[in-house]
Amino acid sequence: MSVKATLRHLHIAPRKAKLVVDLIRGLDVIDAENQLRFLNKKSSDLVLKLLLSATSNAVHNFNMEKDNLFVFKVFVNEAPTLKRFRPRAFGRAYTIRRRTSHIEIELEEKVKGKKAKKIKKEEAKIVEKQEKKVKKKKKWGKNNDQKRGFFGRKTSGGNKIFQRKAM
Repeated sequence: MSVKATLRHLHIAPRKAKLVVDLIRGLDVIDAENQLRFLNKKSSDLVLKLLLSATSNAVHNFNMEKDNLFVFKVFVNEAPTLKRFRPRAFGRAYTIRRRTSHIEIELEEKVKGKKAKKIKKEEAKIVEKQEKKVKKKKKWGKNNDQKRGFFGRKTSGGNKIFQRKAM
């Protein structure tokens, strides 16, 4: 199963972003992160942020292991170009093209369905913990939010004798 993440309308020319993206294609996620952290390019920070987003999507939404992921596809496409004008000699205008780009990352698992067995065990543990909490709440009856003191009386809130400060 593949996990995708996209970064759209990035204010970096696609030609510059492709230099960074080509370095991480086919690498493991951890190796790709290390590669991007120490690269001295402006787009490396943004691609790293996108890679981290894709890995967190895979881990939290699809229950995949971070160690089992690798960069399957990465590509940079050209986005709309912003056109600006500068004055030149003899009353002419010169066009400046501010290029933007779209980046897309697709992650895949090295070994398919590696974490499925672990998830079932973890879910069973969570269910057991929730059942224990329910049993504890039933012990004191309806009002479980307040602490109980000696003789089962409430210790905080509502049982004050005097409502004023001591003088």
